Amino acid sequence: MEKWNETSNGFILLGLFPQTHTGLLLLLLIMVVFVLASVGNSGMIALILLDPRLHTPMYFLLSQLSLMDLLYISSTVPKMASNFLSGQKSISFLGCGVQSFFFLTMAGSEGLILASMAYDRFVAICHPLHYPIRMSKVICVKMILGSWTLGSINSLAHTVYALHLPYCRSRAINHFFCDVPAMLPLACVDTWVYEYMVFVSTSLFLLVPFLGITASYGRVLFAVFHMRSKEGRRKAFTTCSTHLTVVTFYYAPFVYTYLRPRSLHSPAEDKSLAVFYTILTPMFNPIIYSLRNKEVLGAMGRVCGMFSSRKT
Repeated sequence: MEKWNETSNGFILLGLFPQTHTGLLLLLLIMVVFVLASVGNSGMIALILLDPRLHTPMYFLLSQLSLMDLLYISSTVPKMASNFLSGQKSISFLGCGVQSFFFLTMAGSEGLILASMAYDRFVAICHPLHYPIRMSKVICVKMILGSWTLGSINSLAHTVYALHLPYCRSRAINHFFCDVPAMLPLACVDTWVYEYMVFVSTSLFLLVPFLGITASYGRVLFAVFHMRSKEGRRKAFTTCSTHLTVVTFYYAPFVYTYLRPRSLHSPAEDKSLAVFYTILTPMFNPIIYSLRNKEVLGAMGRVCGMFSSRKT
């Protein structure tokens, strides 16, 4: 069977929905979710930048989470919609590499940002007197830059390796974006070493931060239950439960997808789970953080009032 690589035209994305009226309706639903996610995350970023009361480490980290979610959903949905509406399922070799790089960068970086947010809440609740030192602006910037840098390096390594594999079985990727695990079955070489590296990488970027998050919130919840102030206990519990909800939505499908052996994977199940963490989670995050956070709701009122007063 003939090999092909970067000299070939590219890959074929089989997509998420069939080319039927039902598929079109489902695509329109996904596009609504895309618009809501884009508006919600863009609005959250703008709100944090415009309101001085939100210029704290926790909200700077939240702005990065929103930016990652915005790039996350933008790296997959527009191409999926374009392919469906045009009837063309192809994606160029370079386009597949770019899409894979951005997707993997956001996946790795977001896990590290969530761990940073957990550490921020741990210091704020368990060591409030040390908070200005342990979560200074300099440390916050280092956390943000570290998350982006490590996520990008990890993504670049996986993307370059995947695109240098010789493919000979088919060009058809049974997915709606260039997901590396979905590309590996198409390779005409044994990829067990690389699959092991994917397992190690996923463990480092998902399990290690998750263990840190679990330890941080374990200490936080222990401290919350021993608070004397009911108002302080309520506020701390609301903030932590919001973060834990986002963490669960992010980690559960990712861990289930990437830490299973390839023999237990099914393309339909992988695509369904991918919809959750690439499309639905970016929409849910700004909703969760806005509806359950009085500071964000208050900032919305102040910013809206600021713009309405300027008009008058």
